[in-house]
Amino acid sequence: MRILVVADIHANRAALDAIAEPHDVCLCLGDTVEYGPEPAACVEWAERHVHFGVRGNHDHGVVQNVEITGTGGFRYLTMVTRPPTLAALAPAHRRYLADQPTTRMLTLGGLRFFLVHATPRDPLDEYTPSVPKAWEPRLQGIKADFVLVGHTHHQFTFSVGATTLVNPGSVGLPRDGDPRARYAIIEDGAVELKQVKYAIAETIAGVEAMDIDPRAKAMLADVYRHGRYLNGNGNGPPPPSD
Repeated sequence: MRILVVADIHANRAALDAIAEPHDVCLCLGDTVEYGPEPAACVEWAERHVHFGVRGNHDHGVVQNVEITGTGGFRYLTMVTRPPTLAALAPAHRRYLADQPTTRMLTLGGLRFFLVHATPRDPLDEYTPSVPKAWEPRLQGIKADFVLVGHTHHQFTFSVGATTLVNPGSVGLPRDGDPRARYAIIEDGAVELKQVKYAIAETIAGVEAMDIDPRAKAMLADVYRHGRYLNGNGNGPPPPSD
């Protein structure tokens, strides 16, 4: 069985279009919307392609219309892009996001998979470094062959005891200095972390057409081009938050 794992699409339809992997099952680890210019198209992609998914913190914030304030970094970008995201989504799109659970356990090909956006301890918001020692207490009590997570926008895989932890990275907004779209393939228990180039200029053009502050457009374009802030908001790299 060949499993495609995606996470943190963030309304970047052009990045999604670049993923052309053959697969039997598609799993999505949340944050389909916000930041990017095409949230509706990305939700519709998920409706067509994702077999099993979970809700991310941005999905939850949009569904609940959570008020957010911020003056810098990704918190500021969340505040700025939430109104146009809400305006672009029909009630059916929001229902799809609301119907996604915060965690999910399933068996595929005889292997047990635990899906969560952030961590089992805090499914929506906890940001955990990509080192085994940090994950050991967070995986206690989780009886799974694979734990699949997103949220950090950093791609990694390693073992914690008998469990393989996989973060496929961000499809739509990588943050590690490589702007390519990220995803993972799991086949017969083996994990392959993959990257693919996509039409970044198309996504930036979509952001330019959004009704948001020019500062936010420049910040997003920076991240799309470079996979991290270079100029950003003028205050250096943002803290590792979502």
